[in-house]
Amino acid sequence: MTTNADQTVLTYNPHPSAPSLKLPAGACDSHVHVFGPAAQFPFAASRNFTPVDAPKERLFALHHQLGIDRCVIVQSAVHGFDNRAVEDAIQAGGGHYLGVALVPVNVADAELQRLAAAGFRGVRFNFMKHLAAAATPDEVAALTLRLKPLGLHLQVHFESSLIHSLAAPLSRSVVPVVIDHMGRVDAALGADGADFAALMTLLRNPLFHVKVSGIDRIDPTPPYVDGVRLANTLVQAFPDQCVWGTDWPHPNHTHVPDDGVLVDRLTAIAPTPDLLDKLLVRNPQALYQFAV
Repeated sequence: MTTNADQTVLTYNPHPSAPSLKLPAGACDSHVHVFGPAAQFPFAASRNFTPVDAPKERLFALHHQLGIDRCVIVQSAVHGFDNRAVEDAIQAGGGHYLGVALVPVNVADAELQRLAAAGFRGVRFNFMKHLAAAATPDEVAALTLRLKPLGLHLQVHFESSLIHSLAAPLSRSVVPVVIDHMGRVDAALGADGADFAALMTLLRNPLFHVKVSGIDRIDPTPPYVDGVRLANTLVQAFPDQCVWGTDWPHPNHTHVPDDGVLVDRLTAIAPTPDLLDKLLVRNPQALYQFAV
């Protein structure tokens, strides 16, 4: 999906299929975004594309269809450091929706305190080629000293090859570190791929957690057999450190996934009731601390 800031792009399927899998009560989608509405929450000038609005109302309707009760909304680079769209959705979510913010590394303590009080549970930093890095890994690790008193964790999104250089500085974090989208590894390389092996090694440290979202990013061909296989490997090896998300509305993607299909692939990712409950209910609750 090649885009530029002057193009308006529909990134999501407006008519996803209804999944066959009935999710457990309290199931959490731990990784989504909201876009706009742009008339109320303008997009950042620094964005690399312009999405069609994907507001909270459409997200709430999708979760109702999929059987999802809780959610963590991650601030998108489309909105930059202006976290108001996510904050608005949190406020409308009745305690069932929480957030992860984008902030500069020199963010004021008062702003971190405000975000924490508003329902944000972490801050995210990108180390991706298509997104300008907001800080160095060492600066991000140092920031965690200020996150800890507020109960905020660190979330990181990086090119898979960077895991080898990021492992050491991220290990100095004093708060939990959540790795997005299985480290963006290439699923075609399988479990023996060097980047996936490094991810497995990193997860031996209980400080780290991983989102087994993005089976459709690391494997672009439905039904995402290779991506599912790696997600299942992580869930089996680290059942207490994995959470899952749809990644709706799927920005900066190669194709537009069907969210109903993504839900149904959970039967292979977490094939027992206990693994599924940990992935969707118990692990998100422990990490994000929902009040309801």
